[in-house]
Amino acid sequence: MTDVKIIDVSPRDGLQNDSKIISVKEKVELINRLLKARVSSIEITSFVHPKKVPQMADAELVVQESAKLGSFEAIALVPNYKGFQRLKEFNLSEINWVSSATETFNQKNIGFTIEESLKQFKLIKQEAKQAGIKTNFSIAVSFGCPYEGDVDKSKVVELVERVKEIGVDRITIADTIGIATPNQVKALSEEVLGIVGDTAVAIHLHDTRGLGLANAYSAYEAGIRIFETAVSGIGGCPFAPGAAGNLATEDLVYLFHRMNISTGLDLNELINAADFAANLSSKNPLGRIRHIERNIIREEIK
Repeated sequence: MTDVKIIDVSPRDGLQNDSKIISVKEKVELINRLLKARVSSIEITSFVHPKKVPQMADAELVVQESAKLGSFEAIALVPNYKGFQRLKEFNLSEINWVSSATETFNQKNIGFTIEESLKQFKLIKQEAKQAGIKTNFSIAVSFGCPYEGDVDKSKVVELVERVKEIGVDRITIADTIGIATPNQVKALSEEVLGIVGDTAVAIHLHDTRGLGLANAYSAYEAGIRIFETAVSGIGGCPFAPGAAGNLATEDLVYLFHRMNISTGLDLNELINAADFAANLSSKNPLGRIRHIERNIIREEIK
């Protein structure tokens, strides 16, 4: 049993905004390297319209090929009912349904109002349960929106309450544009944890302004134990101007290992996966730990 759970989202959120089309073979190799690092929960793709996000046009093939790698928690993002219908053809562990804390971002990101998104999710939740697929509801721009600015935490809390009522396996609060500060993360995390009961809560962090690790530690102190990150810190949202990469998985794992907080992951293999991801991406990776001499890292985490 580990102290925290890491969900790596690099094959999806790490690559989705890259202008260079990554091959199915390369995406599956990234997933394989994450598995070697003992990452057991991986967001492998998203079932979105290929014209909206060309990088994810190969979702079916990625799912089929990654299934050959063995058993793991394979997660795919779906933005609408049509995406869910495509996903249902495959034996995936979980869907990640994404909505937003602001109306403008919801329209830009998935083309619905928040109310319409909730109605679709309610339908999908019922079908997913019948199919034995777990559900995660992600709330994008929980701390700040590129179109509406600061987000009042009461908006996020109201969404959490409504999602909790519908029923879900996990709720994720996401700092989509990397604008949050540690005090904001702590306050929102504590409030959300106070109302969800036994529903799991995760946090999804971007490192746009270099506060990713500080925000992750603040979330941990507040009681969050599930973190969404991407190896090498690649990523960004096509519909969020100014958003940079995710918090690097290896950086967070290094922090936790130094603090004797168990993750169950192999940091050395994780850095190998991060190097591979950095070479795949045409973006500037934000991860820091992989640039340090490996022997030094091994010595520090003994």
